[in-house]
Amino acid sequence: MTDALFTYVLRLADDAAILGQRLGEWCGHAPTLEEDIGLANVALDHVGQARALYSYAAEVEGKGRDEDQLCFLRVERAFRNCLLVEQPNGDFAQTIARQLFFSAFMLPFWEKLTGSSDATLSAIAAKAEKEAAYHLRHASEWTIRLGDGTAESHRRMQEAIDLLWPYTGELFEADDTVSELVAAGIAVDPQGLRAGWLATLSRVLEEATLTLPAQGWMQTGGRDGRHSESFGHLLSEMQYMQRAYPGHTW
Repeated sequence: MTDALFTYVLRLADDAAILGQRLGEWCGHAPTLEEDIGLANVALDHVGQARALYSYAAEVEGKGRDEDQLCFLRVERAFRNCLLVEQPNGDFAQTIARQLFFSAFMLPFWEKLTGSSDATLSAIAAKAEKEAAYHLRHASEWTIRLGDGTAESHRRMQEAIDLLWPYTGELFEADDTVSELVAAGIAVDPQGLRAGWLATLSRVLEEATLTLPAQGWMQTGGRDGRHSESFGHLLSEMQYMQRAYPGHTW
């Protein structure tokens, strides 16, 4: 059970840390000043979630590692984040589509996890749920604004939805690790969130005059440490300071 819990918490931490890193790349480059601050705040929410989860993962592991070592001193194949969160920012529409897909899943996920029999995970989820509600509202509003905007913004938003859709299937995968923890009342069964996730997306995309892609083949591998080509470049930037100055602390 300890190994399964460590793996589960680490996956959640990696999701949050990598998405926080991607969103942080917009700092100073967003289309408006307000959105520059807005995306930075969303990034910080994810980094905060990652810190709490990495700290708990280190406690569960019991091998003397801390949050910094888990985030900054693991190699690419050791990361267990889903492929969706590591996808490059692309244009603004692609960033928004990525956030919409992820937040529409994480809001009900955190809501369910507040009922976990693991007190620490339940407490982390209670805080993250409030943040995810804002993340989903922010991404939904932008999706509608772009989809129901100009012909150009509509085209780009639909292309972003279509491009990232094949990376969403991994959100609902449940291996032996998840099944063991679900049976123990610790984890959330992701399959139970699919219907609500699709309903949320359908509602937002309908208002945005966009089309929900058809179900089909999905990318997978992130949970097993098999990542996209761009992931190594992301890690080289995210981990530079700690590797250049070993033992560096804030």
